[in-house]
Amino acid sequence: MAQQLTHVDDHGRVGMVDVGLKQESQRRAVVRSVVRLSQETMKLLLKQALPKGDVLVTAKLAGIMAAKKTSELIPLCHPIFLSYVDVRFKVKESENRIVVEAEARTTSSTGVEMEALVAAQTACMTIYDMCKAVQRDIVLEDCRLVYKSGGQSGTFKA
Repeated sequence: MAQQLTHVDDHGRVGMVDVGLKQESQRRAVVRSVVRLSQETMKLLLKQALPKGDVLVTAKLAGIMAAKKTSELIPLCHPIFLSYVDVRFKVKESENRIVVEAEARTTSSTGVEMEALVAAQTACMTIYDMCKAVQRDIVLEDCRLVYKSGGQSGTFKA
């Protein structure tokens, strides 16, 4: 049996899902994405020698700030109270990659997957912006939900 799209009614019209009667629960989502840099750009990033300043601190702040604005960016996304947002980085120097991991938490009647996605992608775009003066062919790739808990659908682990 095919899953029904939650934002589309029987007549094909889009609308916001009514979560008013759903049970509040603790919810958590973790999203992972990757930024591929050249070896030269990676060296500059690690030495904090890029023209715009500290790339990872700026990207972390941008991701956290973006998560808080998710409902303003995604048309049918509910505004929710975020109890926690973090953006973490694993710099894989030998691979010239930065693994970006964003986590969002709330106690709500709706999930935080979109907030974690927006945080991760905004952090990646900020890395791009901070590095584009020295490299234009930066690749943002492999953005995906890796963990979700809470709500009716329970726990998901990629």
